[in-house]
Amino acid sequence: MSDKKVNALFRFKSLRATILIPFLMIVISTILIFMLISVSRSREMALGTATDYTGQLIDMANSDIDSYFSNMENIAQLILGSDDTINYLTYSEADHYKADYDNCLTRLEQQFTTLRETRDDIVNIGILGLDGNYLINNSSVTINPYAEYEKRTWYRKALGGEEVIAYSHVQNLVEGEYPWVVTLSRAIVDKETGKTIGVLFIDLNYRSISSLCEKISLGSKGYVFIIDQDGRIVYHPKQQLLYSGVQTEEIDRILANGNGSFASEDGDRIYTVSKSAITGCTMAGVTDTKELMSKSDGLLSLYVLLAAILIGAASAVSVLIANMISRPIRALGVSFKRAEQENFNTRIENPGYTNVIGDLISSFNTMLARIRELIKRIQDEQTEKRKSELAALQAQINPHFLYNTLDSIIWMAESGDTGDVILMTSSLSKLLRKSISNNAEIVTVADEISYVSEYLKIQKMRYHDKLDYDISVAPDVRSASIAKLVVQPLVENAIYHGIKQRTGGGFIRVTGNKKGDDLEITVEDNGPGMDKETLDHLMDERPENDGKKVGVRNVNRRLRLYYGSQYGLRFESRVGEGTIVRIVIPYKEGWLLTDEK
Repeated sequence: MSDKKVNALFRFKSLRATILIPFLMIVISTILIFMLISVSRSREMALGTATDYTGQLIDMANSDIDSYFSNMENIAQLILGSDDTINYLTYSEADHYKADYDNCLTRLEQQFTTLRETRDDIVNIGILGLDGNYLINNSSVTINPYAEYEKRTWYRKALGGEEVIAYSHVQNLVEGEYPWVVTLSRAIVDKETGKTIGVLFIDLNYRSISSLCEKISLGSKGYVFIIDQDGRIVYHPKQQLLYSGVQTEEIDRILANGNGSFASEDGDRIYTVSKSAITGCTMAGVTDTKELMSKSDGLLSLYVLLAAILIGAASAVSVLIANMISRPIRALGVSFKRAEQENFNTRIENPGYTNVIGDLISSFNTMLARIRELIKRIQDEQTEKRKSELAALQAQINPHFLYNTLDSIIWMAESGDTGDVILMTSSLSKLLRKSISNNAEIVTVADEISYVSEYLKIQKMRYHDKLDYDISVAPDVRSASIAKLVVQPLVENAIYHGIKQRTGGGFIRVTGNKKGDDLEITVEDNGPGMDKETLDHLMDERPENDGKKVGVRNVNRRLRLYYGSQYGLRFESRVGEGTIVRIVIPYKEGWLLTDEK
């Protein structure tokens, strides 16, 4: 493996992980390999012992089944060898009225009854003649006319001379009865002619077979089942699951194996097989692998405990070493992150490192100190710049406005309008005083609106009917804070670029309200308005016209500087309808920016 691939493989996000993980991988791998080898050998030994024991149980159970069917075979031979059986089937219908027929029938009924009473595992005993003559249990039993037993495998094979043990099925020969049975059937042969004259069948209670199999304990999940030579199920404790397809068994492998054991394809089960030489049936014992291996869990737990102790000890030592190396570097990384988030007031204390780590800490602290100095210098420069801009705004009262106002005062004085002279002079005095007397950059809405009110009074007296105005500010916002000199420039702009352009009278409305968490002050005029192109380029940067007007761009820039880029001026305008300018800033009370703050 190349050096690049090795470096990529062990490239971790932290130095601690880079040291810790490779070392732990080597230690843990060694411990796990040792544990896996030990567990594997233990499982093999436990599996072999358990399989041998299961084989012995299956052989014993198979021997019991053989004995059981041997007894049934003896009973069958007893009936087959009886002259009464042959005579009963060879009597013609005309012979039914003879005394010999009655005696024969009585003896057969007694024999069948005795067998059924002494063997509760026998459900039915019957003989079926080829000519339709039959006897099942006793003469009172009627055969089911819809049974169609002639089509049954156990019947056809018995007629062919085979010794048949039919797999479990529902027997419907007796009208009104449908027991679950295993059927033993044999051909009935006339001794004199050597011809087959009927079939003997003995229905064995399915429970009698299952009880023999259920005696074998193969654990809580293990079980035993029996199949015939054709692979059909004779007995299975989960037969309904097999028929529904929910569960399957490896029948082909069982038939091919004959005797011995093998594991299922998924490895979850172990089959132990024993074939009967008497019945030809095969008994299979199924054991659950996990349950079989449960006896080795104690040893496995010991291995796991030992491995856990070793891994824990190795991990503790590895963590200790990794922390000693990575802790100071990690602290340096955290401080870098803080500086990256513009927290330059952080500082790393050197606990006494004199190596390269100590040099890094010292250099980092020196770098942050220089950054703080640069930031302080930039902040001071911005503060002075903002103060200069405000001073320029305060001094930037339009000379034409001042000249025209004084000229109006002289004209009114000459005309003898003493009251108007006093009112305009008072308003101009208040306007000048508010403009130059307060050095605060942030004022209350009430102060800002008062300044605008004095300005509008003067303009109203100058323009008379050509200008009308209305100021409506909600009481709950009058104590809110706002940057100084941001409303008056908008009103002045509305007069000179809106009202003066009209042929008739104009109207200006100034409103102030709280909108959610924001303060909104609106200056609305009914001047000629602007088209969309003019409105879209209103905030484009370009030189002011000879410094004669306070531009809306300057106001917008100051608002964004104070409150953030999401605040400032919002414009709405339509040609022929007028213009609306909205000042949107965060709603705050008592936030005053003075020379000291």
